Amino acid sequence: MDKKELKNSLYLKKVELKHLKQFNELLRYVFQVTDSDIEEGGYEDESEIIRAKRPVLREADVYGFFTHEDRLISQLAIYPCEVNIHDTVYKMAGVTGVGTYPEYTNFGLMSDLISLGLEKMRDNEQWISYLYPYSIPYYRRKGWEIMSDKIAFEIKDSQLPKRVDVPGYVEREDINHEDVFVVYDQFAEQNHGAMIRQDLNWEEYWRWENEEERTAAIYYNREGEPQGVCFYWIAEEVFHIKEMFYLNQEARHGLWNFVSAHFSMVDLVQGETFKNEPIAFLFEDSEIKETIEPYFMARIVDVEKFIESYPFITTGKPFHFVVEDPIANWNNRIFGLIWDENDDLTITEEAIGNPVYIDIQTLAALFLSYKRPAYLSRIERLKTDKETLRTLERIIPDQAAYFSDYF
Repeated sequence: MDKKELKNSLYLKKVELKHLKQFNELLRYVFQVTDSDIEEGGYEDESEIIRAKRPVLREADVYGFFTHEDRLISQLAIYPCEVNIHDTVYKMAGVTGVGTYPEYTNFGLMSDLISLGLEKMRDNEQWISYLYPYSIPYYRRKGWEIMSDKIAFEIKDSQLPKRVDVPGYVEREDINHEDVFVVYDQFAEQNHGAMIRQDLNWEEYWRWENEEERTAAIYYNREGEPQGVCFYWIAEEVFHIKEMFYLNQEARHGLWNFVSAHFSMVDLVQGETFKNEPIAFLFEDSEIKETIEPYFMARIVDVEKFIESYPFITTGKPFHFVVEDPIANWNNRIFGLIWDENDDLTITEEAIGNPVYIDIQTLAALFLSYKRPAYLSRIERLKTDKETLRTLERIIPDQAAYFSDYF
């Protein structure tokens, strides 16, 4: 049987709860999850992680290719989420659980699953999709683009910031303390790109972390209102920061006061921040070690619907996008943007005004403000005239995305 005949013998269908064990076995094989990884994540055994994944399979749309013996050999999950994009909440399709057994690679199975997935996202009015890439080049070819960075930092004990007087105080609490959720919900409302976390999102956030060994340091202001959170643990004289989020600078100072108070207990502070803005500038001693790497990628599923809800800063002279999309044919067209006297936007298929030539992945980097229009033009990822380029610079918000989740 040749490759074409073998592919034609497979069939595509929705992955159901009865396939949960196969779903996890495929993930474990593809991503090389070991027993030690499961143990370090705080799980007793494989059966516990399978049970933990049950709600994901129940709530997500999962599709896969099966053999006639009902053996799952390729899969893709679409995870229902919500994100803040420049103060506007969008339904977001989180792509996860992607994998194919090696003997079935290069059959085009994943391309078919992604095509189907985009159609399902569109049906579900999920105009934007996020994913954590195992291969940035691969997902770029499928229309995703980098939208956020992760910066790992290392601070010597002698470089910790000096104490700053603040009116509030820090308390150590369980990571599931109610004030953790109070602070994060407000933080997500203030920060572009952030996940609006529901219970299942929090479960995924801690999926591969040993929650029992993590602590939440919560900063309270003078009135006793929670304003900031730092998830941390200490091991082998290293203070590890999983994430620090806060609502104002008072809370930032208060949390770093708490970290610095461990001066005599640790040699290093190691942590991560999830915005492409280095933290070194905030420290008196800025010669700290920082390592930046791409983190999540985003894709616009339906250009017209995404733009209809997009919070442009202001209006501009009419122009039109000429979009290229390698998979979603409904995006391969002209999108004319016209604002009326009431600043209401109309999107048309007419080539009104000057053109902006752009592909679907660059459009995501543009609208999620990962890169500015002038930069994208300079590297020839976007082509337009100078006047329209100035218009893009004026109307698109300039705030880097923050995204710290993993799924």
